Amino acid sequence: MSASAAVRARAARIVADVALRGRSLDVALTHDPTATRQERGLLRALCYDSIRWYPRLDALLNRLLSRPGQSLEPEIRTLTIVGLCQLLYTDIPAHAAVAETVAATRLLRQPRAAGLVNAILRRCQREHEDLLARIDASPAVRHAHPQWLMDVLQSDWGDHAEAILVANNRRPPLWLRVNRRHEGAANYPERLQEAGIEVAASLFGGTALRLQRAVDVTELPGFAEGHASVQDAAAQLATHLLAPQAGERVLDACAAPGGKTGHLLESVDSLEVVALDVAGERLVRVEQNLTRLQLQAQVLTGDALQPQDWWDGQPFHRILLDVPCSATGVIRRHPDIKLLRRADDIPVLAQRQSQLLRALWPLLRPGGRMLYASCSALWQETGAVVADFLQEQVQAQDVTAAALAPLAGDLAGLVAAGGPAGAGPGLRIAAGVQAMDGFYYAVLEKSKDAVWP
Repeated sequence: MSASAAVRARAARIVADVALRGRSLDVALTHDPTATRQERGLLRALCYDSIRWYPRLDALLNRLLSRPGQSLEPEIRTLTIVGLCQLLYTDIPAHAAVAETVAATRLLRQPRAAGLVNAILRRCQREHEDLLARIDASPAVRHAHPQWLMDVLQSDWGDHAEAILVANNRRPPLWLRVNRRHEGAANYPERLQEAGIEVAASLFGGTALRLQRAVDVTELPGFAEGHASVQDAAAQLATHLLAPQAGERVLDACAAPGGKTGHLLESVDSLEVVALDVAGERLVRVEQNLTRLQLQAQVLTGDALQPQDWWDGQPFHRILLDVPCSATGVIRRHPDIKLLRRADDIPVLAQRQSQLLRALWPLLRPGGRMLYASCSALWQETGAVVADFLQEQVQAQDVTAAALAPLAGDLAGLVAAGGPAGAGPGLRIAAGVQAMDGFYYAVLEKSKDAVWP
């Protein structure tokens, strides 16, 4: 049995874990030390594309079955979807896609299903144009999004919604953050070029670089020494908006996995950064990133909702609150969100976000700046939370527009601001605009005459 068939069989198991059993794709896609780099790359591509297009592929499969509502064993169903994905969304030769997918039935210990899988894939080759035209009459199927999410995006974004749906189904680009602390940071694009890696675009004075093609981090010059990190340009905007100054005390709440913690420390000298997260096991990633970047922060395990358990009573000049959210702004990087997230999750998340904002605000010194950040595309989790807070907190002011002013050259025409009614606090970035992730930021300042503590 070929290694390619084994990759298809493993992809079927992983897709079944995610689509049928509700497991996270990142967790399900565990590293196999026995696989070659090529096999790992193929497995990752098959899993991500199959999950990305799962609602559409599943609808197509239902049309291809000889009997409507025909039941398939879970892993045979997902194996067939992996096969359909190859035929429709990859450049794998059709004969290889069919042959290796059919062969994978044996590895799944269901050889009797080989004939059925073969028949379905062959019929797809012959009839896919007509069948896709039929199922695509449903916009939710055509865009491979759950109906509830399409409805909310349409309500929240209006004319922008269609572009967001399209962006969500594209493979994400690779953005780098150049570590300005290292000598030669200004020459990093040239180092990439010497390594055969082409830069497609840059932002923020050349510290944010979008690569023409995705590469393994081991191919990046000086990556192990901390010369660059992988981070989307929208996420890099956080440090620019928070704008910490030398010698200030900064809290990075909900810090894991530590990308923004590292960027804060890279940005200016002598920052005192407290990196907090409620999950101690996730802080391991923060410490690993700081070690690679040769930077130091105070890393604490603690619940941001319970400051009395970890706070030393000293106020912070800046607070970065990157709230837990639906992550609907980064679906292109985490397509399983479309399958795992539910409409009734959103009010629960919004309530927690509101609680976090109120719990951490007292820790900010008068005249200090808090950045509310979210990778959600939904107004209920972003602008609505901030608007409610501003209405009740007279000492807070939305200064997002002023914070964006120094970045006007980079961001001109790149963002969509305002809520569903065309107005609201903060800044919204639509997924896919200038190849960035979807994000929301609100820069809040505390009155200088506010009473503390």
